[in-house]
This record gives sequence, C-alpha cells and structure tokens, in this order.
Amino acid sequence: MSIIEYRGFAGVRLEAEVAGAEDDPAVLLIHGAGQTRKVWKSLAESLEKAGRRVISLDLRGHGGSEWPADGRYDFEALVEDLRAVLAQMGTRPVVVASTLGGWIACAALERDGAQLASGLVLVDLPVNLDPSISEKIGDKLREATNLAPGQADWDVRLFDAFDTSAMTDRLTGVAGNIAVPTLYVRGGMSQLVSHSDAVAFVEQLPDGELIEVEDIAMVVTDERADTLGAHLVDFLERRAPRGSPEFRQGSDARTFRDALGCFATGVTVVTAIGSDGVPIGLTANSFTSVSLDPPLLLVCIANNAGSAPALREAKRFAVNVLQIGQQPTSNRFAGKGEDRFAATPWEVGEYGTPVLTGSLSSFECESQDIHDGGDHFILVGRVLKAIFEPRRDPLLYFRGKYRKLHFA
Repeated sequence: MSIIEYRGFAGVRLEAEVAGAEDDPAVLLIHGAGQTRKVWKSLAESLEKAGRRVISLDLRGHGGSEWPADGRYDFEALVEDLRAVLAQMGTRPVVVASTLGGWIACAALERDGAQLASGLVLVDLPVNLDPSISEKIGDKLREATNLAPGQADWDVRLFDAFDTSAMTDRLTGVAGNIAVPTLYVRGGMSQLVSHSDAVAFVEQLPDGELIEVEDIAMVVTDERADTLGAHLVDFLERRAPRGSPEFRQGSDARTFRDALGCFATGVTVVTAIGSDGVPIGLTANSFTSVSLDPPLLLVCIANNAGSAPALREAKRFAVNVLQIGQQPTSNRFAGKGEDRFAATPWEVGEYGTPVLTGSLSSFECESQDIHDGGDHFILVGRVLKAIFEPRRDPLLYFRGKYRKLHFA
C-alpha cells in the first residue's frame, strides 16, 4: 500500500492511499462528510483481493489532504477536485462514493462522465434530505470535531461553507445525465433516503440498478463491509470485468469496432465537387499519410456513404482536418437531411476543391488510386497544396466520443 498525491481545484493537494497491482482495473473510493479514507479500509482490502487496484481518496479538508487556508469548501470546488483527480488518472475507474461523496460524484460525472469513469456506485446517497435530519447530522459532526488542535480528522469549516439544504435543487435532473453503468446501494432502514425516492432516482438513470441491504440504516460500516463488498464485486464483474473483451473472426462486428475505437484519431471532412457542380462531403476519421515523396495520403470511405459515388469519380478532393471548435461541423457532415455546406463556412480552394474555413489543416489532392477494401474503399490522393493553423487544437475521437487534448 502506498500514498499518492493529486492536484485538485486551484492546486489544492489531495492525498490518496493506493493498493493493488497497477495493471488491475481501478476503483476510486470517495468517503462522506466527517469521514476519511479510513472508512473504506475493510472494503479496500476485499477489492484488492478481488483483483482490483483501489485508490482511497481523502477529500479536501479531510484526513491527509490539504485543509485550504481560505476555507474554500463550496460544493463546486469539491466537484472540480474530483474531476481533476479523474483527469490525472491513467485509466477510467469505477467510482464508489457515499453520502457527500455521492453528491460530488453525481455532479462530477454529469458532464462527460463516460470519458472520466467506467462506472459509478452510490452508497447511502441522500436524494431528498429532510432539513431536520440534515441539521442533526451537522450538529453531530461538529461535536465530533471538538478535539485538541491537530487531532480532528476533518475541518469543521466545511459545515459552515457547505449548504446541504441546496443539494436537492442542485442535483435535480443530474441522474438522467450520468452516462455510465450505475449501482445505487441503500440501507433498508435508511433515514437519509426513502425506498420510493431511491427507486425514483434509479429510474432516471440511463443505466441504473438498485440494491437494498435489509435491517440496516447505513451500509458503509465495518460490520457491513462484507455485504457491501459482495454486492460491489458482483457489479464490477458484470459491468467492468477484469478480463479484456475479445474479438475473433466471425464474432460480433461491434466488438471489432470497439477494439478499433481504442485507437485515438483526429476527425476530417472529405470534400469534392460533384459532376453536377454541387459540393459534396462527409466526415471520416480513417485518414493517414502514405508518403512524403511523392506527397501522398489516404482516406477510407464507406461504400454505402451518400457521397461515395461522387468521391470515386472526382478527379480532385480535399481532406479538411477539424479543430476543437468544429465539432458541430463533424456532426453535420456525418448526418443526413441537411444542407451541409449552407451552414458551414467554406471556399473554393486553389485547385477547385471545397476547403472548410478555419480548419486545423486542409489538403487539396489529386486522386491517385482507388483500392477496394471490404465495405470501404481506399482513396489515395497526391497532395497539391496544404495549409494549416498551428495555434489551434485538434478535434479528437476515441472510443466513440469526441475528446480534447489534456495537457499535464
């Protein structure tokens, strides 16, 4: 077991305890208010034995993480802390979070959740928290901090800066935007959330499950670690298995596509002028250079694409490499039923091809060769002219999602 550090929002130092082999699938544990990563000790040991790499994080103002001098404990700072940690991890973990940690995780994964995590487990998550119960919990946690200086495990200022009563409004509609497999675990005797509220929350999740543990109010306790661990390992094995998906010839083509999606690419729009003088174009990410001398490139075009016949016949074509601000352009040229060029800034290039204005780079090409390749054809072009804008960032595509560069 080792200690690692992350940089949270505004550079706050966040400390985590790590156990398990580096190559094992990751699980990130997020505790609740007035707790530390120690609350997960038994569960972390069980997960490690089940072949998982376990990262137990202390939130800001808790345990070994920094207690910021400015007392910045507002909810959005906590959310951005978690998003920063996930961005610094080398893999997309399953996030397991309880109470306050669950609120934070829901908000953090509301945007681009599938790019940051592979799953979410919410334990003892309050949904419509009764104000009187919230006040009692706050009073109890404040009492627990009445220790000698330096002996408390969390910063009492958190409870003055954090508005629990606003959580219901803040998290309204969030469940419907969490685009990762999600397990909700509720204590059957919970006072934090009713059975009906838990069911209603799970029904909003795009891919949600509910488990209720009988005869207990709070699930995150030492005596229930084995029960929670069993449910959690079952969920992990089903939704985030240790074994890698495998494709073999003759099996599901979707699995093959998913495997190819592990190769991150840029995004291009291939354009030409049809025989009727009307510009045509489509989105493609199967693009690469072929030769420097002579200057050759290639792009793969689906045989059933609407623009495929015109691109087969075109004497010249252009490949426009898109920048981060051209995601709408990519979607437009990938869809149907819209005048793509009417809504897209473009001009006729020096060699008569449609060049999209503001692209990261544009290559005007003369058609050199066409090769059949299964359900696609390979269009090879000799580059006549290339222009590029080195100050822009590329639009990237990885595992079926648009991405952007992350600079460490």
